Amino acid sequence: MATSQKLTEHYLTCVICNGVFSNPCTLVCNHTFCRKCIVNYTKTRPEAICAKSLLCPFCSKMTKVSNPDRPVEEWADDIKPIFLIQGLLDSFGPGSKDTTCCSYCKEEGETTPASVWCYVCDEAMCVRCVRVHNRMPSTRHHDVTDLSGEVKVKRRRMVMCKEHKDESVKLLCKDCGKAVCYACCTIYHRQCVSVVSLESETQAMKAALTRVTGNLSHRKETLTKEIETKKCRLEDETFRLKEMESLINSETVKVIAQIKLKKRRLLYELKVISDKYIGQMKADIKSAEMSVQMYQQQTELIDQALQSKCDMDVYEMYQGCESGDVEAVGDADLKQRERIASVTFQQDTEKLSEALDDLQLCEIEVLYESVLDLRATPVLQNTTDVRVAGDTGIALPHEVTVVVVNGVDTVVITDIYNRSVKSFYTSNNQRRYSKILLGGLPCGITKLTHDQVAISLTNTKQIVTVEVKPDLELLTTMRTSKQYFGITSLTPSTLAAGSQSPPSVDILDMTGNVLKSISPLHKGNNIFEYPDFLSTTRTGDILVSDWGTKRVVCLTPEGDVMFNFSTPEDPALECPQGITSTGTGDILVTDLRLHRVIQLTESGQFVQNLLGSKDGIQNPHGICIDERGWLRVCLEKGVIQTFSWS
Repeated sequence: MATSQKLTEHYLTCVICNGVFSNPCTLVCNHTFCRKCIVNYTKTRPEAICAKSLLCPFCSKMTKVSNPDRPVEEWADDIKPIFLIQGLLDSFGPGSKDTTCCSYCKEEGETTPASVWCYVCDEAMCVRCVRVHNRMPSTRHHDVTDLSGEVKVKRRRMVMCKEHKDESVKLLCKDCGKAVCYACCTIYHRQCVSVVSLESETQAMKAALTRVTGNLSHRKETLTKEIETKKCRLEDETFRLKEMESLINSETVKVIAQIKLKKRRLLYELKVISDKYIGQMKADIKSAEMSVQMYQQQTELIDQALQSKCDMDVYEMYQGCESGDVEAVGDADLKQRERIASVTFQQDTEKLSEALDDLQLCEIEVLYESVLDLRATPVLQNTTDVRVAGDTGIALPHEVTVVVVNGVDTVVITDIYNRSVKSFYTSNNQRRYSKILLGGLPCGITKLTHDQVAISLTNTKQIVTVEVKPDLELLTTMRTSKQYFGITSLTPSTLAAGSQSPPSVDILDMTGNVLKSISPLHKGNNIFEYPDFLSTTRTGDILVSDWGTKRVVCLTPEGDVMFNFSTPEDPALECPQGITSTGTGDILVTDLRLHRVIQLTESGQFVQNLLGSKDGIQNPHGICIDERGWLRVCLEKGVIQTFSWS
């Protein structure tokens, strides 16, 4: 019995994983390890990888592998354990014991069925023998288990003390935070107050590990949703960049067409001038040729007169020359006509280069995700009046978001008084807007994709989706079972929406079906009554701003409460309204009655009153932060104020 236990603990245990050998292999140095353990160790040592050998953790001796071209994971497949180790495993290893019969009765020649297995004694026992086992002081506290019909049992992994090789680690010193054996406890931990058995702490440690597992699962689901969102955004951005590429190509084609038109005009102008110039030169040549012929004729007539014997012929020719009958008529005609002296082409290369440099096909603007430093000084960038043509004269911007369309910042708001959704943007240095009248009262708004938003219509139990071009275009209308006020996008396919009657925060799909309903009851208290404003944190949790309970609550999509912020003594919140979070996790909340914007940490701790009446904040409602880090605040007087931090 003792021999079996010691053999397993001291000779059949891998020193890397501290477990009984699993698929062992023995290296050339005669040290044995689990194949998986030695391969994993070798993968961490570059010198072993370069030498294409397995490295022993004990003596650092290299063991050449038979086929080094195979993956590292297969290097130890052909290395077998030595005969002695394999024999011991077969005889004393896990699952080697026959548990069908009592080990003690079997020694007496009996075959009594076994009912219990003792992990310490490493033996199977029948009902009679286990009674004796339980009466003996040295064995009564051994760890036993009911076989319940199982034929084989697996041995617990015994972790041996590194200093005291014969002692297993069974104690935990909570003062030092270290697992020790009995010898270590006697020698090194006599002054420690809290030394307990590992077994007594197992349940508490398992509970802690279960909580860790839950947190890790939540983080994994959050990251998975974030990955899905980013994949959808990747598709959208890829499509948008393709559109930009097409736009650049089309603008280039237009410019090239204009250049070709200018070329045709220049060539036509050159042809007209050249035709006139060449024609003029041809006419000059023809006129000169006619003058030459006339001069030739006159010369011949004068020669005839000079050769004549008649004085009268000489006299008549002389009289004709004196009267001017013989003159250069062609020369006089050439002088009277408008003449082109020359045609030249003046090419201003420098001016052409400057014109091409100044040519703006389009402008590519890169917007970087900014880290908002809320410790800096707020700067009011602009104030946008949301009243437009056709309004009743009063406008109330309830919620706001910002959509970037082809590089244009487009502010989209819900206007309760005018039952409409509006967009405001600047194009060609001109302020422009778009407006859609809706049948219900538009309250919450959230961005779904880079160019789509969803809006909750309270009184008609509807949620509509709108495309932002940046002009607005109604896409879909979905019916809901409740009147929803606040709304926020969790993933491209799920929304969170807040209801007042009954109070709840519901997870919806894109058809309006309720996937999960989160109750306001938490630890016996209602943590929200009027969840009119919702937002999503960077980790995928739901922020709820509730003016009924004067609280800010952070919920997971599963309904767990991450934090619950309220300050009844010194009210930082009197009537919380709009809520949003920054890229660094900070939370910003507006307060309608206190005329301020407050800042909370990501875990819900109060930081500061960020904006107040001195900054022009009066009766604020919705709030959002755009991609460049600018803060937009809806004010009850019908304007949107935009702040940045310098």
